Amino acid sequence: MRASLAALAAVLLAGAGAQTGVAQTGAAQRGTAQVAPRPLVFAHRGASALRPEHTLAAYAKAIEDGADFVEPDLVATKDGVLVARHENNIVGTTDVASHPEFAARKTVKTIDGERQEGWFTEDFTLAELKTLRAVERLGTIRTESRSYDGQFQVVTLDEVIDFVAAEAAARGRVIGLVPELKHSTYFMGIGLPLEDRFLAVLAAHAYTRTAPIETQSFEVANLKYLRGKIGRSPRVKLMQLVGEPFMIPADIAAANGKTTFGELTTRAGLKDMARYADVVAPATRGVIPLGPDGRLGAVSPIVADAHAAGLLVQVWTFRPENRFLAADFRNDAGDDARNPQGSVAEIRRYLAAGIDGFFTDDPALGRQAVDVGNPR
Repeated sequence: MRASLAALAAVLLAGAGAQTGVAQTGAAQRGTAQVAPRPLVFAHRGASALRPEHTLAAYAKAIEDGADFVEPDLVATKDGVLVARHENNIVGTTDVASHPEFAARKTVKTIDGERQEGWFTEDFTLAELKTLRAVERLGTIRTESRSYDGQFQVVTLDEVIDFVAAEAAARGRVIGLVPELKHSTYFMGIGLPLEDRFLAVLAAHAYTRTAPIETQSFEVANLKYLRGKIGRSPRVKLMQLVGEPFMIPADIAAANGKTTFGELTTRAGLKDMARYADVVAPATRGVIPLGPDGRLGAVSPIVADAHAAGLLVQVWTFRPENRFLAADFRNDAGDDARNPQGSVAEIRRYLAAGIDGFFTDDPALGRQAVDVGNPR
């Protein structure tokens, strides 16, 4: 497959000057400060506060609610098909445990240094996964979403693209895709590398040859690999996700490296990141940390430093329930209660800090925060 990557890249980049819709142009040159003209709303796993994540129902709700981009996290099946799951362990997001025919496949694996027990996509063919149904992972909190348990299939990246293309045509607006490559080093190690498969799927669809795409990863090497294959385009961006400062990206750890996310996000680290990425994506609390009282503190320098390096800043993840909000924005309805006003107010605080986009489990609230409360 690698032999054909140059041709695939040419196909992907051929649409760089075509319709880009919500794509942010920013600065053309690395190292030149850039700020997005309008913050983007990314639907985190679809409208995952309201529908089981990574289902067509979640994507449909997100698009209906005004998301600029929808997110398919990507893992591989035994037969090499990319499917939309947040992780390859599907014990918490499907009904696999209730299928006696798959009981013997329950196992223990170490994924990116973490011991996990469950059922894993790479042990199932696509046809087998299609017999499962999605369930809500936060069922005790998200009761509305839980009411849809058992209704929706696991979907492939091809199916997500076709669905988004149809929705875009029906609604008369471009809808971006923000796929995340999950556990790249792990999948490479078991003979199911993700990157070439991903490029081939994008090149196979007319929609992804012209629509805006931002590809994410918590790893570094896969983004550098993709940059080398696809070059640079205002339509096709690469997003470096950032974990806790003390954590080491999985690919670096696998190579016995010691570089942490904290080091990647120093001023020097961000300048180096801009050589291969277009976007840095820290957690929300990496931009505005919480104080000892659980309230938002002072804005960190990462936004200004990233902009100075030529990177956009797009953060993850806003959730609408009280338990996930900073103390500033909670109400007295209980930890599990939805708090739409609090979520919108919290997002607006981050918009005021200069972020260029954000992931949210409830895109309708994100849309409201941008359209009504955008301070720019």
